[in-house]
Amino acid sequence: MTEEKKTDAKPESKNSPELDIAAGEVVEEELVEGAKVRRKGIYLLPNALTTASLFSGFYAIVSAANGVFDNAAIAIFVSMILDGLDGRVARMTNTQSKFGEEYDSLADMVAFGVAPGMVAFFWALNGLDKVGWAITFIYVAGAALRLARFNTQIGSVDKKVFVGLPSPAAAACVAGLVWCFHLYEPATWLTLLSIIVVGGSGVLMVSNVLYRSFKDLDMRGRVPFAAILLVVLILVVIALDPATVLFTAFLIYALSGPVRALFRYKTKRI
Repeated sequence: MTEEKKTDAKPESKNSPELDIAAGEVVEEELVEGAKVRRKGIYLLPNALTTASLFSGFYAIVSAANGVFDNAAIAIFVSMILDGLDGRVARMTNTQSKFGEEYDSLADMVAFGVAPGMVAFFWALNGLDKVGWAITFIYVAGAALRLARFNTQIGSVDKKVFVGLPSPAAAACVAGLVWCFHLYEPATWLTLLSIIVVGGSGVLMVSNVLYRSFKDLDMRGRVPFAAILLVVLILVVIALDPATVLFTAFLIYALSGPVRALFRYKTKRI
């Protein structure tokens, strides 16, 4: 009787992907013209991009373990690009799925949580013994909590803002730091800077500080001709010294949240 009950048990949520045990396939329900349709399999293109992002994060960890820190940092930035592409490609090709959302979240945890933490640890924090472990774990745990909170707030928070520092931006701060200073000799100031950036990024991810999401920008509308010249100028500046420019840009973005929160607090008191 017990085995029969387990076999007949139904999944708790119809919105979650199911597994067809016999075929080894993922089965999802989709709404097609108002009717629910069960479909097997997953979409290849967006999930392939997610897999590439996951691989870049894994490659960053392996490179850092082998002492090739510039490649590790670059791999994290590559993950950011791929992570931005998979969602957009899914929306453009109408291939969104619950499986893709879950897979993307898990890949983000590796690429923007574990990978940056391990890269920073192998580079500068492993000489601090337990303190290094603690700072690294603060960052990794912050990324996990940030992603979990983001998933639960989808549809209930204004799309124009992020609550807490987005994990890709936090990863860019850490990767940019490593990329900028990986050739420097170990020094006290560099170790302190690493603690501040890694630990601070982890704390900001789980904070209630608001960050602009830039999702309200209309990328499809017409703009003045001078706008394309501005894009060219930005690309040229990045090409001159990508490590410094990217680290500075994302560090300013990370600091923009607390600064704006401080101004709002002072305005309310006045």
